[in-house]
Amino acid sequence: MEALVVVILAVIAIAVATAIAPKVRIAGPLILVVIGVVVGLLPFVDMPEIDPEWILVGVLPPLLYSAAVSIPAIEFRRDFGPIAGLAFVLVLISSIALGLLFHAMIPGVDIFLGVALGAILSPTDAVATSIVKRLGISGRVVTMLEGESLLNDATALVLMRTMVASAAFAISATGGVEATDAAFGFLPAFAWGVFIAVVVGGIVGWLNLRLRALIPHSAANTAIAFVVPFVAYLPTEQLGGSGLVAAVVAGIVTGQGAARWYTPEQRRSDELNWRTVELVLEGAVFLIMGLELEDIVGANFAQHNGLGTGLGIAALAFVVIVAVRAAYVSVLVWGQSRRARRKQRSKARLESFNDRLDQIADGSAPFPVRGNAPPPRVEDPRAQRRLTSMRHRVTRMLQDLDYYQGEPLGWKHGTVIVWAGMRGVVTLAAAQTLPRETPARELLVLIAFAVAIGSLTIQGFTLPWLVKLLKFPVSAGDGNLQLELDRLDDELRLAAASALRDPKLTRRDGTPFSPELMARNARIMEPRDDKLGALTGEMLELRLASIEAMRAELGTLSHGGAYSTAALRRALAELDADQLSVELRLRDD
Repeated sequence: MEALVVVILAVIAIAVATAIAPKVRIAGPLILVVIGVVVGLLPFVDMPEIDPEWILVGVLPPLLYSAAVSIPAIEFRRDFGPIAGLAFVLVLISSIALGLLFHAMIPGVDIFLGVALGAILSPTDAVATSIVKRLGISGRVVTMLEGESLLNDATALVLMRTMVASAAFAISATGGVEATDAAFGFLPAFAWGVFIAVVVGGIVGWLNLRLRALIPHSAANTAIAFVVPFVAYLPTEQLGGSGLVAAVVAGIVTGQGAARWYTPEQRRSDELNWRTVELVLEGAVFLIMGLELEDIVGANFAQHNGLGTGLGIAALAFVVIVAVRAAYVSVLVWGQSRRARRKQRSKARLESFNDRLDQIADGSAPFPVRGNAPPPRVEDPRAQRRLTSMRHRVTRMLQDLDYYQGEPLGWKHGTVIVWAGMRGVVTLAAAQTLPRETPARELLVLIAFAVAIGSLTIQGFTLPWLVKLLKFPVSAGDGNLQLELDRLDDELRLAAASALRDPKLTRRDGTPFSPELMARNARIMEPRDDKLGALTGEMLELRLASIEAMRAELGTLSHGGAYSTAALRRALAELDADQLSVELRLRDD
């Protein structure tokens, strides 16, 4: 009963802190830490010891899965190179730099444990993405920060667990062991852990899409959704892989296939449910950290002569983190600028080749052939498929070039990327997963706590001021998005009108529509004049048919790159809402 009361009070505290945070202009996580500290100081509150395995298994997989489901696919593909650099290379460099610092400054901490703590402090928090979005910065910067905060979590946690295992191996080895031997002994395990995680996560994500598409019952469908991160995590761990990476991969596969396989009700339900799960789990981590802070502080006073040692090392670690990030991002922005200029020089050749493909398509130019082979006939299906595939690739490349030209990266964007790299919930959660027998564990946890809270406070409060100081040009993001939505709406309605003119179009039960109703389809497709309350059941069925045609066209357009993920998701949400409204009226009838 006591545990149930604690859970109820914790959920209420998380909800209240989240609600009041914007009004008092203090980050919700900081409010929760303060609440945890205050509650922990109460004399009648006895904080139970929380097994680190609960954080590792119960909190991190659903948190990472939730973030992976909503990643913007098109922009993620376009900037996968720099995102991967931030999420993998920068994490490794930062972890090694921090590991050397901790190894030199903390007695009893070997290089493996130092790198493990460095890995804990390396992943950035997604809270920076929400701040940057509100400030109207380039959507490309937002995508890079969002992708980095997702992928570097898995990288850092895999590296942390590998280094902790290396430290244990080095300590337990008979007669001692060289550092290089221990490290190289775990390199194959690291590679295997990532490989098997990608395979298992991909399979679980694929099965999740197919299975849930077969279950119409909403509550049962939601129940399956909640266990997917753990279904990906547990078998991967048994096979020696990283369950956290598997949860991320399963989330990415699910998020990209949801538009095709799930019903509108499922998509809306998933969005709300995972936002709630993410809110509660993140809040719980900060709340637990506040509750444990008294014990951590007490242990540091008893064993390390107060908080000065931990806070001093945390301050140095924060400086190292920012310096390493600034150096890496400077090289990254310089490389991206060179790459963009090189790609723009190839744009004229691509446009010329695209014109050539258009001429082949209309018959004014022959198909390209190899050697002395005769050119294929225009009506040859294989030649047509080949031509369609080539046109699709060239169109996508041209649209990617337009994206890079319209969203260039400069030194101002690089400055924002550097300062937006604040630490947060994953750092706190990962620090709490350190084994209880870890040398100087209380000091390591204090350092992680100080860096995370200090980063959220210093960078979170000053980021808006920095953006204002840099004087970014006024963003046309909302206007551009509206233009995209208007163009997208026109294309979808053309596809729907074409489907409604097809005499083979039938209801969901296979019966045909009346010719009189088909003749009136132009009225049905008027954007804002649908009087659904006055439509007959047959006309509602026809409306559903037009929505399905638009959704199919949306799926095709989503692979071309002509529209941003934001525009595609907004259009899909509108179609889903329209379909749910029509289906509700049909059920009432």
